[in-house]
Amino acid sequence: MIKASDDRRSKRTKKMIRSAFSQLIEEKGFNDISITDIAVKADINRGTFYLHYNDKYDLLKKIEDEIIQELICNCRTISKFALKDAASVNKPMPFMIKLFEYLKENAVFMNAILGCNGDPIFARKLKEIIKTCLFEDNSVLIQENMLVPESYLIAYVLSAHLGVIQQWLENGMEKSPEEMAMILSNMFLLGPFKSAGLANTTAQSSG
Repeated sequence: MIKASDDRRSKRTKKMIRSAFSQLIEEKGFNDISITDIAVKADINRGTFYLHYNDKYDLLKKIEDEIIQELICNCRTISKFALKDAASVNKPMPFMIKLFEYLKENAVFMNAILGCNGDPIFARKLKEIIKTCLFEDNSVLIQENMLVPESYLIAYVLSAHLGVIQQWLENGMEKSPEEMAMILSNMFLLGPFKSAGLANTTAQSSG
């Protein structure tokens, strides 16, 4: 039976490894990281690392899998947000607040993994979660009078969301999760043209 003290020690060691790994991804990129780099950064020996992970690929996979599962669980626990009713609701989408809160809690790793030296596969997985939360059970997008193909519209929205998330992390998360969720909700519902205030300007100039 594992003692509580041993379990706490194991969790603390994993946290140190994860933090060191995240910093190293930002500093030098995943491909150039060695186990020695991680051990030195985390202030542990290589043997301790291998007690928990097979190699850096195993470490990356386990961290990413853990985060993806937690995000999926968060998405499932929040009531569905009907897009067809969204235009009349002056508040952010609930799952978006949860998403930004989670990103902030795991900012060091998220900033590293979604940055220029990060993992593009993880970015695609994050977009899939956003896609599920935004569009699952929302038939509002499936209309005969759509101006663009549905697949391209969804791709545009997902890339925009990811870009805003990356910008927020890079800027040091100067705005709160609630503020960011409202910003993204507004841009999603109004589009970039209206969000920039250009719609009113165009209307006035043509009037």
